[in-house]
Amino acid sequence: MLHIKGRILVGPDPLDGVRDELWVVGGRITFDRPAGARDVTTVEGWVLPGLVDAHCHVGLDAHGAVDEATTEKQALTERHAGALLLRDAGSPSDTRWIDEREDLPRVIRAGRHIARTRRYIRNYAHEIEPEDLVAYVAREARRGDGWVKLVGDWIDRETGDLGACWPRGAVEAAIAEAHRLGARVTAHCFAEETLAPLVEAGIDCIEHATGLTEETIPLFAERGVAIVPTLVNIATFPRLADGGEGKFPRWADHMRRLHARRYATVGAAYDAGIPVYVGTDAGGSLPHGLVGQEVEELVKAGIPAAAALSAATWGARAWLGRPGLEEGAPADLVVYDADPRADVRVLGAPSRVVLRGRVVA
Repeated sequence: MLHIKGRILVGPDPLDGVRDELWVVGGRITFDRPAGARDVTTVEGWVLPGLVDAHCHVGLDAHGAVDEATTEKQALTERHAGALLLRDAGSPSDTRWIDEREDLPRVIRAGRHIARTRRYIRNYAHEIEPEDLVAYVAREARRGDGWVKLVGDWIDRETGDLGACWPRGAVEAAIAEAHRLGARVTAHCFAEETLAPLVEAGIDCIEHATGLTEETIPLFAERGVAIVPTLVNIATFPRLADGGEGKFPRWADHMRRLHARRYATVGAAYDAGIPVYVGTDAGGSLPHGLVGQEVEELVKAGIPAAAALSAATWGARAWLGRPGLEEGAPADLVVYDADPRADVRVLGAPSRVVLRGRVVA
């Protein structure tokens, strides 16, 4: 049994969203003191629900699928950073075995990426043509945990720049099929021109969304389409541009421009009312455990600290259909020595991590 004391941040409201204590009994949260409590461990501090990395890749590295030992190390790194709920935004690995481990974070899977032939990173995705898109979306909707991941745009070798991967009709049919099967659809998108057709086709979320403009931001807000900006990943754009400039100078210039306005883009999206959530894109070329850094990036983009925290905690969990610090909920929480609302950099140094009611770090 655990007794958690201090400031329990059950929600973003500075008054109603704070409790003084909670108990963990049988791995679940209660705000009522148990009768006859014995063998109690007390933990004190500032408490948040387990953090959410809403865009990472478990079981994947820069070259494709990895073995179980490497996958385990990735999941443990996320756990150590306090990320206890992961939305895996595409992986070729079968990671269902993680669900049997009480000591590893919960994973919400989007199946395997679905990309156009030779239009994505090698060994990552199903690479198909538009006539097969509906069938593959149905397959991954059944394989995942309520999400499907498309590659919406990638470099087009004929134009030498970013270009949309799918015709509008194919995307409309594929998204309709996913929704029929009870799955939401998200897409990797860097470019400007990719966004409006996907939103108009009914997509639920866009990853990265660097191409948002004054024209498309109102469309996202009107339709309630969420974005996961992955700013710690967008920080790598200049390096990527340098590496590809010799072969694709137009693409390199485009990537630098998207990078230069990244904070303004995310800030404008938030100001317009677009739902923004925290994701790192860890597991490809980036290491795991960067969720705290991504929250810092959102604050740099002008998002208030409380809203940036919600994008990684209360709001993100509600969006993904998972509970936070609620009566009877699984006790997945993170404890800090200082108030993360006053300085989000506190997220980088959790003092305790509690997963399924057990102190694991």
